[in-house]
Amino acid sequence: MNSTETHKEAAPGIMQSDVKAVNSKQETNLFSTRQAIYPKRASGTFRNIKWLVMAITLGIYYGLPWIRWHRAEGLPDQAFLLDFAHQRMYLFGVELWAQELYYVTGILIISALALFMVTAIAGRVWCGYACPQTVWTDLMVAVEHFWQGDRNARIRLSKQKWGFEKLWKFAATHISWLLIGVLTGGASVFYFRDAPTLAYEFATFSAPSVAYIFVGIFGLSTYVLGAIAREQVCIYMCPWPRIQGAMFDADSLLVTYRGFRGEPRGPHRKGQSWEGRGDCIDCKQCVAVCPMGIDIRHGPQLECIQCALCIDACDSIMKQIGRPTKLIAYDSYRNLEAESHGERVKIKPIRPRTMVYISAVTIVTAIMAFFFVQRPILVMQVSAERNPLFVQLSNGSIRNTFILRIQNKRYEKRRFAISTEGLPTGKLVIAGRDKEANPVVSVDPDDVEPIKVFLSLPREAVKKLPSENTPFKFVAKDLDDGTIARYSTTFRSPEK
Repeated sequence: MNSTETHKEAAPGIMQSDVKAVNSKQETNLFSTRQAIYPKRASGTFRNIKWLVMAITLGIYYGLPWIRWHRAEGLPDQAFLLDFAHQRMYLFGVELWAQELYYVTGILIISALALFMVTAIAGRVWCGYACPQTVWTDLMVAVEHFWQGDRNARIRLSKQKWGFEKLWKFAATHISWLLIGVLTGGASVFYFRDAPTLAYEFATFSAPSVAYIFVGIFGLSTYVLGAIAREQVCIYMCPWPRIQGAMFDADSLLVTYRGFRGEPRGPHRKGQSWEGRGDCIDCKQCVAVCPMGIDIRHGPQLECIQCALCIDACDSIMKQIGRPTKLIAYDSYRNLEAESHGERVKIKPIRPRTMVYISAVTIVTAIMAFFFVQRPILVMQVSAERNPLFVQLSNGSIRNTFILRIQNKRYEKRRFAISTEGLPTGKLVIAGRDKEANPVVSVDPDDVEPIKVFLSLPREAVKKLPSENTPFKFVAKDLDDGTIARYSTTFRSPEK
């Protein structure tokens, strides 16, 4: 039976148009508009920790591109640089080439496992303190507080009719937010090119157009996500709130409300007895300071980012009314259950679940470290020309053409002797040079030298080859320290 039939049975006299209007209104009410959140400025231990984390993370983000790190003449001296033009990444003394990006994959895996481990131990502390969305939102709220005042003043201002005061305060706030966005976008592009050079180009309006485009994209994203959307990003855009529930267990440290101690709640007058009631005086300060606008007293919620500002607010009130603090606190649900019966259990950060994550992080880190230490400083890659596969010269010898790419990862120029293994004696010639056996190639510091080589075998040697595809190796030997790189390929010859 549909809704229209239901309405007809309940009230036969209602006209069809009235029924449709009622149904339309009910459908519209299924979705509510966003309620603006005006978080109050909190003070206390956790608020100070958030200020400290903000200062450190923003300091690293804005300052890292300006740190210098000497490498070699002609190489970039920026400590952290994503050099897309030369397909490599610099991080202080570590350099990763494009073909070594699997190390970045390993770092991401380690980071994900570490996040799982921290979440299992202490809940969403990443979301509450170090997530970029949280950090920039905190900064935007601080700017809003500077121009418009604390919570009550901002609420009053939002309800005022438009006038000079509201106009200039809103304008100053949004201009400041946009400036922060532009600075954020500007800092991001400094990671992809030498920062002082790019800054000078910005100042003289001679920077590449793509730099201005990305400053605009990152700047607008920061403004929209950090200043306008705020908590909506965490609730609707970020998948982590839906995933992190699988990491929690009864021993995870979460921001919790001690309902057995706080209930029944209600206002309290000075001198009034505390008998037969809880410690919560229903002041709603925990709600006022929450950047997500939730009430922690309702229990665990998807929106809670575990920032613990409600702990600071509640502890402040408890001190004022002379009651014990930690009515709201970081605690495990196992301990809350025990405390409700007058007992207490120890917090167990090390348990089977967390040991799995710790072991996984340790194993992946050890594998990464092993392969990083073992990675070669001399790399050679070889590709054979396929058109034609081989050439028969006038003297009857067979010639193959190869492209050798010799990669010198040292920060100094090196000379390499090129030879072969696994083939009868032949002639190896570098294209464009005098014909010579065992030619030598010079490679600049931290560079790749592509060379074209011709490898010829006499007719008698070709006849002795086991097949038309004979495996052999090219060898590049460092003439200074004897380091050797080998690459396997095949020599093509006519069918037997």
